[in-house]
Amino acid sequence: MGLVALGMLACNTESNKKVDPMSQGPSKVEMKKIDDRYRLFVNGKEFFVKGAGCEHGACHLVADHGGNSIRTWRVNNSQTTGKEVLDKAWESGLMVMMGLDVAKERHGFDYNDEEAVARQLEAIKKDVIAIKDHPALLGWGIGNELNLRYTNTKVWNAVDDIAKMIKEVDGNHVVTTMLAGIGKDEVDYIREHCTNIDFISIQMYGDIINLAQRIEEAGYDGTYLVTEWGATGHWEMPSTEWGVPIEQTSSEKADAIKLRYQKAILANEANCLGSYVFLWGQKQERTPTWYGLFTEYGEKTEAINVMEYMWTGKQPEHMAPRVANAIIRGNGGRFDNVKLNPNTEYSSLVEVEHPNNVVLKARAEIMPEPVELSDGGDFEQRPQSIEGLIISASVSEVKFKTPAEKGAYRLFIYIVDDNNNAGTVNIPFYIE
Repeated sequence: MGLVALGMLACNTESNKKVDPMSQGPSKVEMKKIDDRYRLFVNGKEFFVKGAGCEHGACHLVADHGGNSIRTWRVNNSQTTGKEVLDKAWESGLMVMMGLDVAKERHGFDYNDEEAVARQLEAIKKDVIAIKDHPALLGWGIGNELNLRYTNTKVWNAVDDIAKMIKEVDGNHVVTTMLAGIGKDEVDYIREHCTNIDFISIQMYGDIINLAQRIEEAGYDGTYLVTEWGATGHWEMPSTEWGVPIEQTSSEKADAIKLRYQKAILANEANCLGSYVFLWGQKQERTPTWYGLFTEYGEKTEAINVMEYMWTGKQPEHMAPRVANAIIRGNGGRFDNVKLNPNTEYSSLVEVEHPNNVVLKARAEIMPEPVELSDGGDFEQRPQSIEGLIISASVSEVKFKTPAEKGAYRLFIYIVDDNNNAGTVNIPFYIE
């Protein structure tokens, strides 16, 4: 849906000032079955979700690359309010699947505590009422992966109470809940006890290629969104002898994302309402490059090229560098359990493809593995890069010195061009 259809931020012709989008009134979002296909409709127009997970930063660029929606995990994050997220989305021509942060059992919340559950419901109700009439609002996502390592099924009763409350105060938007994968136990319980949910949302990574099989095994025949998918998860990749996961190159991730969009997201035309690729931004989770479609410097990786092609059918004008592989000379690459000596100089060879290698530059860093590992996407502290170890970095070769201390490290290599694109690769190694 284009900018005009969604409504660019209106201007007051008399004062030439921007009008608060809330004055436009809410968009009417419905799910309808047309020609044996279920689809969302926004103000009467079909809306297949071409989205990305994003809460702050360069969310507006989703529209620049052909997307039409973003999803969040909470109403108010540490940097922006829900109203600000919606305002910026509206100005960019994007609709927002707004996340409602629901407490998780694995974080210590007790769903047998009726008073705590009631307080949570009231707090969420205030958030819903505050922004329910924003025209950029697509729907509500109640909780995120509440089924991840949980035991108390009362969480789903709480989810349904939230959904029921939303239907009472807001009759204009769809309501869903985001599941980690999809299993028969959750599907059966939600089908019986969450009657106010319009559809479920599914989150999978490498296993998304088997989405149709997983849905069939769960006995689910309803509509769904895929609200997180992207690079192969760190838990799905092989590990080194010392137990750290081996990361794909940015190009390997891009190739996998393209295949997964074609074979999983687009495979079920009848019941799939669209998807949100993860993550339109950057985060530390095992490494600072694993899940983000951007680098820490804000450079775009090849996965963004892929999503633009999938969303628009056209190749981007400027393609990111393709990084095929990297090895440490004489010691092997990512899958070779590389063990090096301390305080010793080595060089890494990089295989790069780009239409114009003249414009390419390289940078590199070495950091230890993270000490405290996050669970289920929770916050993880980024390890500090170790200064003074990179001797030189060119597009084809990086020379470096190893740390003095025994332990597990990674060499990160970034190949960047003059259009703010980047390719990435890292090699885990161990100092004996």
